[in-house]
Amino acid sequence: GRSGGALRLYPACFSIMDDVLMADDISLVDGVVLDIGVSSMQIDTAERGFSFQQEGPLDMRMGPGIPRTAAEVVNGMEASELAEIFFQYGEEPRGKQVAAHLVKVRKTRPFETTLQLADAVCEIIPRRGPRHPATRVFQALRMHVNDELGALRRALNEIPTSLAPGARFAVITFHSLEDRIVKVFFREHSREWIDRPEWPEARRNPDRLFRLLTPHPVTATARETQLNPRARSAKLRVVEKL
Repeated sequence: GRSGGALRLYPACFSIMDDVLMADDISLVDGVVLDIGVSSMQIDTAERGFSFQQEGPLDMRMGPGIPRTAAEVVNGMEASELAEIFFQYGEEPRGKQVAAHLVKVRKTRPFETTLQLADAVCEIIPRRGPRHPATRVFQALRMHVNDELGALRRALNEIPTSLAPGARFAVITFHSLEDRIVKVFFREHSREWIDRPEWPEARRNPDRLFRLLTPHPVTATARETQLNPRARSAKLRVVEKL
């Protein structure tokens, strides 16, 4: 919010934006941008435990209130549960083999640091090309530890109540699962008519909230990707509140 030209910052998850605004007596806003990407500052800080190239504690929690560290997940979950995390969030084709290997390794020495985990993953996934073998495993753990998809779903459901008529709602995602969640939510709440085979005719959509401004996601140009390689997977979708 802006008051007298002053910028106010709130250290809170975007999924509770309506509570933050209410506490500051702000009823409606004219625009919201959600950047679902992880801060490069966080990723590149070894002490936060996100990096598979720098030694640090195996943490990965983005903020307070997150119950378990990545080490607790890796050391405490069954192989089948770890495999599901690696496959669902990381789309790692060797997730089952990696999970089984991690369970075997932790019996001798529980995982405490990022490089311990990265080295163990590299024992199963060989190095080919520029991508580090542990990239998908680390991404999957980060998403699970921080319940990133759950936070996104909660935000999408809560934020529209704080949007003024004509307000723009923009979301930038960096993962295919995130983009699909946003795509489906915006589509379901922007189409004017809905139809089903058992209905005699189409009906107006009672859940319509928006006008869709981006039928296709906006992506980074080749030049932008060259300057900022992390932008290559970014997708922007925008709607306007009716």
